[in-house]
Amino acid sequence: MWSSSAPIVVGVDGSDAAINAALWAIDEATSRDVPLRIVYVTHSAEKTFSADGLRLDTQYAEAALRTAVAAVEATGKPVKVETEILWGTVKSMLINESRNAAMICVGSTGIGAVAHKLFGSTAVTLAEQAYCPVAIIRTRKTPPDPSDWIVVAVDNEAGNETLVEFAMAEARLRKAPILAVGVRGDGLGKIACGELDSRVNEWQQHYPDVNVYRVPADIRIDRFLAEYRSDTVQLAVVGAADAHRISQIVGPHGHSLVPHGEFSVLISH
Repeated sequence: MWSSSAPIVVGVDGSDAAINAALWAIDEATSRDVPLRIVYVTHSAEKTFSADGLRLDTQYAEAALRTAVAAVEATGKPVKVETEILWGTVKSMLINESRNAAMICVGSTGIGAVAHKLFGSTAVTLAEQAYCPVAIIRTRKTPPDPSDWIVVAVDNEAGNETLVEFAMAEARLRKAPILAVGVRGDGLGKIACGELDSRVNEWQQHYPDVNVYRVPADIRIDRFLAEYRSDTVQLAVVGAADAHRISQIVGPHGHSLVPHGEFSVLISH
């Protein structure tokens, strides 16, 4: 059961992409004053698993955790770090972790090409089945600029106000501007321009420090991100209803729908 003291969980596997996810997650943990819990998932202990194989797997897991902790500590940010090796399948263990997490984060170079265990289908499964928000953190050639957009879809679907509130809080944390895209929802159609303006004005009363730019569109958010074709997006915030489109939003490594395809995705549950 989620609580206000629930940690931010990061799944690592020894890759640079996983380290990037851990670094991104620091601000999430410090802003909530909760621990950053870094976990490594390794094979189930089976009777057929040799003692040497078990020892080597454990040593690799410990090394991956040490590397992640060292990277976090090198930032000098005041965050409490916890670590644990989990035994089982990556998908089942991370979904189980999400039951008691404020957010779960994994790194990715793109859906379809993997950096060891955590990516590809695991990211998609987490996006769809996790019990808490899921952050899929992309590996970028250069760090995001603070002026890079956080994109959020605005529509008439149930739960959209909560989604936008989540995006606004993230923008405040990251000191980033919001690109509020009035999109066509699955059920009720495109949001009217006047309603988009009215809702943006209301949000800005609660978040006066967040710059919001509105863009009316007549397509779904995944198609907008594919057609926007900009490297100035750092994060796309989507709802659970769009979780099944994560592979289209993130795109495969080396052939992303977005040519610059380096923005991260945060799925609100």
